[in-house]
Amino acid sequence: MADPSSYRPQPGQIPDSPGVYKFRDEHRRVIYVGKAKSLRQRLANYFQDLAGLHPRTRSMVTTAASVEWTVVSTEVEALQLEYSWIKEFDPRFNVKYRDDKSYPYLAVTMNEEYPRVQVMRGQKRKGVRYFGPYGHAWAIRDTVDLLLRVFPVRTCSAGVFKNAARTGRPCLLGYIGKCSAPCVGRVSAEEHRDLADEFSDFMAGRTGTYIRRLEQRMTEAAEEMEYERAARLRDDIEALRKAMEKSAVVLADATDADLIAVAEDELEAAVQIFHVRGGRVRGQRGWVTDKVEEITTGALVEHALQQLYGEEKGDSVPKEVLVPALPDPLEPVQEWLAERRGSGVSLRIPQRGDKKALMETVQRNAQQSLVLHKTKRASDLTTRSRALEEIAEALGLDSAPLRIECYDISHLQGDDVVASMVVFEDGLQRKSEYRRFQIKGRVGDTQVWHGEGQDDVRSMHEVISRRFRRYIAEKEKTGEWADGQEPGQDPGQELGGELGGELKDDDGRPKRFAYPPQLVVVDGGQPQVAAAQRALDELGIDDIAVCGLAKRLEEVWVPGEDDPVILPRTSEGLYLLQRVRDEAHRFAITYQRVKRAKRFRTSVLDDVPGLGESRKQALIKHFGSVKKLRSATIDQIREVPGIGLKTAETIAVALAQAAPAAPAVNMATGEIIGYTDETQETEEAADTADTAHTQDGEPETREGSSGEPVTAGAPDERRGQET
Repeated sequence: MADPSSYRPQPGQIPDSPGVYKFRDEHRRVIYVGKAKSLRQRLANYFQDLAGLHPRTRSMVTTAASVEWTVVSTEVEALQLEYSWIKEFDPRFNVKYRDDKSYPYLAVTMNEEYPRVQVMRGQKRKGVRYFGPYGHAWAIRDTVDLLLRVFPVRTCSAGVFKNAARTGRPCLLGYIGKCSAPCVGRVSAEEHRDLADEFSDFMAGRTGTYIRRLEQRMTEAAEEMEYERAARLRDDIEALRKAMEKSAVVLADATDADLIAVAEDELEAAVQIFHVRGGRVRGQRGWVTDKVEEITTGALVEHALQQLYGEEKGDSVPKEVLVPALPDPLEPVQEWLAERRGSGVSLRIPQRGDKKALMETVQRNAQQSLVLHKTKRASDLTTRSRALEEIAEALGLDSAPLRIECYDISHLQGDDVVASMVVFEDGLQRKSEYRRFQIKGRVGDTQVWHGEGQDDVRSMHEVISRRFRRYIAEKEKTGEWADGQEPGQDPGQELGGELGGELKDDDGRPKRFAYPPQLVVVDGGQPQVAAAQRALDELGIDDIAVCGLAKRLEEVWVPGEDDPVILPRTSEGLYLLQRVRDEAHRFAITYQRVKRAKRFRTSVLDDVPGLGESRKQALIKHFGSVKKLRSATIDQIREVPGIGLKTAETIAVALAQAAPAAPAVNMATGEIIGYTDETQETEEAADTADTAHTQDGEPETREGSSGEPVTAGAPDERRGQET
């Protein structure tokens, strides 16, 4: 525990101007971000007598080891910078709202040539119009099913769309009139986009004009005795009214507004938001947060506004925002909202009438959300605390391991050896700190093995060494250790793979390995545990505990012991270790599959200089396979459009120098099978099919910690020779 006076700035150092400040702990991790109209006055409040501080503020300043600040010109800039830093650093002592669920939106992909209506979750994409959020995905599908009768917009995936265009036959919705079938040319791209615009306008609340227009057309059709067309228009109007009935009118003046209510106690706060468009509730969402700092209701509202509108622009920010309490000061927040919208935004407390009555309804929802959350979390907190205490007791630790890192090795019969590192803090996943390693068979400048074959022990030693060498280097870089690497050495050089590269300086960005765990868990038994402990001993690290969890009997192994630690099958501690181990295995095997798929997709043509993707495809299309291309003459290669004499000679030389593929072997019978390009294509197709797919046939991916797509829903069980 640090003494705040040890890092208190000298008198006169802090400017008396607007700005944003950061508190850091001893590991240089940002633990709190705040803004102030006057940095001097605000920071002085943190360095008074500890007895006079709020308990949470006192905990923050004693955890911190330094403070720094950035001066800005206006309070609006301070608000923007504070939001950016909170999002970037995820400080543990800041208010962080978390959704109590992943809310689905109704999305119209206006950024495509043929816009598509679909259900979307997660981060919003540029060029897509969103409506909602909704409480349930089925509510969106029911609404869309009604509206497709009137607005037959495309809802199919890209794969289904391309297949229909290729075959010239639309899907079922095209046959029953719920899709205008642009895939087969029934409507042009412009006509289909007009339909998507009308659909979006209706969902945005402009319903009355469109219904009146349909009623007029129905009357005209009846007068002209076109009764079938009039009946269809009548049914269309009924479908639109049914869709409108799903969201009742709450504000008679067709107002566009967001209503935000807050329910709080001393420890937590719940926020509920109702999105009202055209006088109807079009969406609802809620957040819950721990009150890790002393904060007023107005400040909670300000943080909620940052969370709600920080990534929004234009009409996504409504003209009117109704809140239970106003931020202090109010003007910078209003100006910030106006910048996001592009026009004025009214931020106020409703005083009377329908808006006040609706705010009371939102407030009741917030109160119920807080009660439900506390009921769920009481059991959850107790369970996680008991699990950490059981682990500490079983392993003989001085305190509960609040940060656990788990490592796993994955390969396929010794090829594409990779490793994973997953992080659990307070018993919960910390996915932003997951890391992936390529096994190089090298630690520092020493070649320790060839990196081939099924040697999980040496792989584990390499991974642990690389991870904690980086930790030591970053400790020295901050000046916490006096000895270690020579000054100027780049600790990223020894890591290899994705984890190499130059370290970030003190620019505030979280360093990848700057924070040590209290417990290292490895997926394996006694040999893997011994390798991990040996790696730590070689680095002189003696304050981090190590254990391993063997798969078969779920035994917990500790270094230097001949017998494992047996935790009861009903133990919460064992269950937590299993979750950590299984998550590390899932993350490792997912990365291994990605690397394997990339390797199988390589071709000898990839190494030909100056040969792009288009000309490679043209060559394969012309000859049918690489095998036939290899036997072709230079003149025959020149027959392919776009291939000149020099390129043809280069291709011929590259194919002649490349070794032919090894023959395939039937592992069941031992029969040697002639290796053909068709065999390779079959293997590629089988390997590609290994990934999880959505119902419409497209791979479902998420972003991993290194920014590469990671297959979602990868199974935890081992498959074949994968480890």
